[in-house]
Amino acid sequence: MGGLGPGCEDYMVLRLASALKECNVIVGYKKYISLLNKKLLESKMIKSFAMGQEIERANFAVNEALKGSKVMVVSSGDPVVYGMAGLVLDKALKHDIEIEIIPGITAALGASALLGSPLTCDFAVISLSDLLVPWEQITYRLENMLKADVVVALYNPSSTKRQKKFLRAVEIIEKYRHSKIPLGVVRNAYREGQEVKIMSLHELKHLRPDMNTVILIGNSQTKIVKNKMINPRGYK
Repeated sequence: MGGLGPGCEDYMVLRLASALKECNVIVGYKKYISLLNKKLLESKMIKSFAMGQEIERANFAVNEALKGSKVMVVSSGDPVVYGMAGLVLDKALKHDIEIEIIPGITAALGASALLGSPLTCDFAVISLSDLLVPWEQITYRLENMLKADVVVALYNPSSTKRQKKFLRAVEIIEKYRHSKIPLGVVRNAYREGQEVKIMSLHELKHLRPDMNTVILIGNSQTKIVKNKMINPRGYK
């Protein structure tokens, strides 16, 4: 399994490029496969799947591996961070299939670098998508992360079906963060249409993020210096 990072070839690890050359089957969500350089796909069997077909994706990859193929399952970001590594491992290890997991730049790290350095100290990551996790559990976790005064990175903040839930998440953030706490919003990091903004909690209410957006919520130590978010980590 390999993580594509943001999708831009410059931000993929070298090991991923060599592993793609070694494999003869590439499996993934159709959007992730479209991010790959077409030269890397030459002479390969390409099998793309729609969103929501993660189990079918994993089963196909395992079945191809059992036939003797060298299979690469591609993921955006890092495959172990809201990716398919857990699902693929669970299925493949039952058949004693050897697996290598190649890490990639996850969205929180890519967004942090564009915003400055907001993750210098302790931070937490949470996805607001309730497709696989109950919403009650998500809000419980979010509340406790904010109580702990760590910087929080929000993945998958909203979609066409979850706009009201994003506004509910903003209400929870308002409960534990004062109005002057800086927030960073990054959309399409290192891709076409990239947007990088620093805003206030009041402005967050009017934001309409999508699944390509990452929001970084500062803590009591986060500050803005020349339009960059910085967490000084206690250095004097």
